[in-house]
Amino acid sequence: MAWSTRELAELAGTTVNTVRHYHRLGLLAEPDRQYNGYKQYRLEHLVALLRIRRLVDLGVPLAQVGDVGADSLTAAEALAEVDADLQAKIERLQEARAAIATILETDAPADTPAGFEAVGSRLSSADSSMIHLYTRLYDEESLTDLREIVAHDDDPVTAEIDRLPADADEQTRRDLAERLAPSLAQNLRDYPWLLDPGDRLTRGEQATRDTVVDAMREVYNPAQLEVLARASILAHRLAAED
Repeated sequence: MAWSTRELAELAGTTVNTVRHYHRLGLLAEPDRQYNGYKQYRLEHLVALLRIRRLVDLGVPLAQVGDVGADSLTAAEALAEVDADLQAKIERLQEARAAIATILETDAPADTPAGFEAVGSRLSSADSSMIHLYTRLYDEESLTDLREIVAHDDDPVTAEIDRLPADADEQTRRDLAERLAPSLAQNLRDYPWLLDPGDRLTRGEQATRDTVVDAMREVYNPAQLEVLARASILAHRLAAED
């Protein structure tokens, strides 16, 4: 029995282009041709193609298929590597599903920073942007503390600052800073590393500082920046008094 390229591809559950690609890679031997030039595939080609497809379905990279098919030791090593990769992918998918479930349950934005799904609905757009950045600048232990800070932040002044217009008057700015300072001071007491985060950074201190400052200028308006700066100064004074 003999088949054309199209018939072979259909029998193997693949495409003509895939068959041709395997020929180019040297994974599938070229068949004999009829007098009219058409290829004539036989059982050996079909079995070889099915074996290739099986290895590919298992996750073996095409670059290793030839070696895996010819050497049992190489096959064991390759499959062990594929299995490890699959396990890692499964874990990532499970984490993604858990994150999606939390997002749906809490009605958090879909683009909530990774690990912050449970508190995503409490984050302003600006705060969410900053936390996205923090996930690249701080270590996992710091991010765990940050999640705790956000989860326990029930100070109504936070929402007021989120709504603060850029042209807010001086008295409003001063009042908000004074009201925000005590909760910031408490965070400094509860998480002393905030006073000197050098050991918690994934990049250099100066680079991190410059990146955070530039980002804050982008996401917060001038009035909000002034309130945050004033509150930070007051909070450091309050924390130092204890």
